[in-house]
Amino acid sequence: MEITLTTPALLFPAISLLLLAYTNRFLTLAALIRSLYAEWRDNHDHVLFGQLKNLRKRVLLIRTMQTMGIASLFLCVLAMLLFYFELILVGEIIFALSLVLLMISLGLSVYEIQISVHALDLQLKDLESPRPANPNGTCHPQPEQRPPSSLGNS
Repeated sequence: MEITLTTPALLFPAISLLLLAYTNRFLTLAALIRSLYAEWRDNHDHVLFGQLKNLRKRVLLIRTMQTMGIASLFLCVLAMLLFYFELILVGEIIFALSLVLLMISLGLSVYEIQISVHALDLQLKDLESPRPANPNGTCHPQPEQRPPSSLGNS
């Protein structure tokens, strides 16, 4: 298989979109962490502490995903430069390394998604546990019934 100067450039759009998605994830988690931390400071709830630990792990994973993606992009550019200077074998090795880093980044992304889904499963688990029914037999509270007004309709 022949790898040319343009072959590594084929990865640029994919890597750019991945980095954008990773950055969006990071910013969303950062905002959530700030919000939960402010709430935790007020009441030191152990559930919030567990959520914050989970989010910290996810943020660290996302940072590593971003690092691997950026390194992959850097090596793609380096491979193109090596191909330009006709250092084909070295360029092919560097390009292969960039693909490995991209695969590591994608693998970490799958792992981070699994952690996220597991955390959501734990949080939603209480929906499955039976709760005492309201007097009206439903799970939803009914609006408060007010006695009829003694003023009448005017």
